[in-house]
Amino acid sequence: MLKGHGGNIYDLAQQLGCHPSNIVDMSSNMNPLGPPEDLVDLLQENIKTIATLPEVDANRTVNMFAGRYDIDPERVIAGNGTTQFIYSIPRLLETKKALIFGPTYADYADACAMHHIPYDYSNSEESVDFEHDIKAAAQQIQDYDAVFICNPNNPTGNIIPTSDLEHLCKSHADVNFVIDESYLMFIDGSNKQSMIRSTLPNVMVLNSMSKFFTIPGLRIGFLISSPVVIKKFKTYLLPWSVNSLAQMAVQYLMRQTTQVEKFIKNTVNFIARERDILFETFKNSSAIKLFPSNTSFILARLYGNLTADGLGNHLAQDRILIRNCANFNGLSDRFVRFSLKTSEINRMFAKKLLARISQEESAGKDEEKMNIEHRTSNIEF
Repeated sequence: MLKGHGGNIYDLAQQLGCHPSNIVDMSSNMNPLGPPEDLVDLLQENIKTIATLPEVDANRTVNMFAGRYDIDPERVIAGNGTTQFIYSIPRLLETKKALIFGPTYADYADACAMHHIPYDYSNSEESVDFEHDIKAAAQQIQDYDAVFICNPNNPTGNIIPTSDLEHLCKSHADVNFVIDESYLMFIDGSNKQSMIRSTLPNVMVLNSMSKFFTIPGLRIGFLISSPVVIKKFKTYLLPWSVNSLAQMAVQYLMRQTTQVEKFIKNTVNFIARERDILFETFKNSSAIKLFPSNTSFILARLYGNLTADGLGNHLAQDRILIRNCANFNGLSDRFVRFSLKTSEINRMFAKKLLARISQEESAGKDEEKMNIEHRTSNIEF
């Protein structure tokens, strides 16, 4: 199994001699308000369904998902999380050479590597807050037959406007575009930003329930594309790929009850408010820069003597886990990512991070003062 992921609460808990539940996992990009209480109650009440096989092709679940987004069910397939599709796409599409918009989620590269398919990165730059230059990318795409784009992107948190994506995909009709929208629901007006209703035959959209509804353990994801592509995937899809509780969860969420709608709205508002507070807290710091984000997580750049390893180890002593971004192609050990949690946890995290940064800034000032004193001491009058 290929591993390109980050923090592991189980490893840290073992190192600290505590239970994983005692770790504040700010490396995980899950909705801090989820899962919805009504959904949890539903799953608990129906736990006995695990004693029987689920619907073999998750057909009802697919139909409810398609109905929710007003798309043709023949353009949708359900699987055991979007990861299942990511690792299948290079092989099923017979990809020759892939381009990955980075810095981004490692599984796209790992999926290509698993099938011995060469790949390259089109990395955005720190100097423009990691916003992609679509015109430049359009020129680069000509040499590839598949492109992976995480939108909004992990770990940078930025988003490429739908109009730009549509134009890019139309302009390269012979290239397969994989658009991963796993974090899109965290954005206000996500329906308008989604490519899920695109009928372009070269577009594949990945939709995940895991992040927004905090149900990663249920493993449920969807691939939306042309009927031709979906039929090809169905040929290789294993029976009973989606378990019974996962199917039940999606069917509940797709009904869009008042409770679900309220949960979605509350989440979007909460994330925006908490994100603004953190940006305001660190806006004048010389030791850390927070990059603009549209999601529940924030990418940060460290300065001075601060490194991802050093800061991570420091916070780990307080049982706080953040994401070291050194293994993202295009980033370095000067980058970390942290995800928003409850207001209480966010304040606690900000306080501890401020304390560590204050130490660094004070040490920097002391060092600068010593350097000045050293230089002036050698001046002859």
